[in-house]
Amino acid sequence: MTKCKCMVCDCNVIHAEQVSKAKKSMLGDELLFDISDFYKALSDSTRLKIINALDGQELCVCDICQLLNMTKSAVSHQLKCLRELNLIKSRKQGKQVFYSLADEHVIDVFEISVKHVLEKKNEKKS
Repeated sequence: MTKCKCMVCDCNVIHAEQVSKAKKSMLGDELLFDISDFYKALSDSTRLKIINALDGQELCVCDICQLLNMTKSAVSHQLKCLRELNLIKSRKQGKQVFYSLADEHVIDVFEISVKHVLEKKNEKKS
């Protein structure tokens, strides 16, 4: 990781109008905590792999285990976390449980993240 070369404001001027406007548009703490939890769920590479795998299809636990070369226990733990945060949904068919993305917003966030990271990587290459 590179060291941050942050610019620091060297004054004590408060721009009251901008602060007031920003304050009015800020989200409530509870919603921000929920959004933070959403991003925590996406901060794990295994959970991102599962989301990537579920893009456009549903898979059973055994399929995900095979795909990620992981045990059922390990995959089930990650699926539980994703399910609790409403990022995925499940459907039972006999003894099998199939998983899919909860809605299109989950993959939208994933795809936007991929675009952002690729843009930054390409900028560094240029």
